[in-house]
Amino acid sequence: MNPTYMNNTLIKGATIVNEGKSFKGSIAINDDCIADILQEKDTPRGRFDTTIDATGCFVLPGVIDNHVHFREPGMTAKADIESESRAAAYGGVTTFFDMPNTVPQTVTLETLEDKFTRAARKSHVNYSFFFGATNTNADLFSKLDTHRIPGIKLFMGSSTGNMLVDREEALDKIFATAPVPVMVHCEDTGIINDNMRKAKETFGDDPAVEHHPEIRSEEACYKSTKLAVELAKKHGTRLHVAHVTTARELSLFEPWTDTMPKITAEAVIAHLFFTDKDYNSLGSLIKCNPAIKSTADREALRRALADGRIAVIGTDHAPHQLADKQGGCAKAASGMPMVQFSLVTMLELASQGVLTIERVVELMCHRPATLFDVRSRGFIRKGYKADLAIVRPDSPWTVTEGCIQSKCGWSPMAGHTFNWRVEHTFCNGRHIYDNGRFDASCRGEEIIFR
Repeated sequence: MNPTYMNNTLIKGATIVNEGKSFKGSIAINDDCIADILQEKDTPRGRFDTTIDATGCFVLPGVIDNHVHFREPGMTAKADIESESRAAAYGGVTTFFDMPNTVPQTVTLETLEDKFTRAARKSHVNYSFFFGATNTNADLFSKLDTHRIPGIKLFMGSSTGNMLVDREEALDKIFATAPVPVMVHCEDTGIINDNMRKAKETFGDDPAVEHHPEIRSEEACYKSTKLAVELAKKHGTRLHVAHVTTARELSLFEPWTDTMPKITAEAVIAHLFFTDKDYNSLGSLIKCNPAIKSTADREALRRALADGRIAVIGTDHAPHQLADKQGGCAKAASGMPMVQFSLVTMLELASQGVLTIERVVELMCHRPATLFDVRSRGFIRKGYKADLAIVRPDSPWTVTEGCIQSKCGWSPMAGHTFNWRVEHTFCNGRHIYDNGRFDASCRGEEIIFR
């Protein structure tokens, strides 16, 4: 738990980006909440313990990453809640929702409660946890506290953790009884297994990673996503499809314009930044499930950021030890650490004209809060929690091994030069990250939903 504290902080001179607008102004923080939002011409009233001159910077709501794998419990050699929440704070991410494929899996009320207990002790930023669906645990859904969890995670395709749900009656029951959004990993296991068998017959026991998007193919993704959408429509389920990778899948989603559709899609940083051409230089470092696919697929995903078919941006942050990333399609582990670099990556795409900075904030802050009914976060509003990221443009820096905060110690972004820099992160009013200085005493809060 955080110690009791009172703090009055003024952030002045910045461009505030919030709810589709950008304007010069200041933000006053009182203790853990936003006390006032001032236009440039307005004079702040009161006495402040700390004043931050953010001239030339942009102030954004803290990022809500709805899709991370922090590996605790059971795989803490790769990552843990402390290390990865620190990486999040360095990157302007103030809230994360963690996935259930840990050891043990988060598929019982006891394992869910254990994760909350761990996070209360160790997480530097705000947190919550998805409950995992299995072929046999849907009867537990009615016992879940829906104010504590963002949703139920369902693996409709083989992925890390062997949590595949593949029985028709189990899928029907999950979609029919889920009291919260169902977030689905969609890849057809039968197609993947057949493709892997054929690839091994042609290329040997461990086909080169360049074949990964052929094995975890467009067909595998589309068939599974189509089934999920059909089940959601059949049962009236609130469905959120994780890490969409193909142009073909995008045809299954309606745009989020004035109102939120009942079926939504997520894109993640790796699929928005890399293409299959990058396997030549980065190899298995960018191997993930679903696979990074063609340039045409990436460009379709980027267009969908603007037209509303992509509802939110996550990371699917999934660290592995570097030794586990060696090999090809069969042997190299799938997943990469991305939470520290997600915001600056999207701001770089904004500078390239892919989307606006206002849209970045919409997709990384506002929409996750709205989609999962997060209480009092995700927007810069009076009375909301003071979760803020202050970023500076035209401030180039290069990712080096020494700056990587994830426990695994590597990143596919190593060597890349970003022109945006996260200078400050506030979490519940606490100045957790300050230009390279980190307040390790900060602890995040459990997110409240609905």
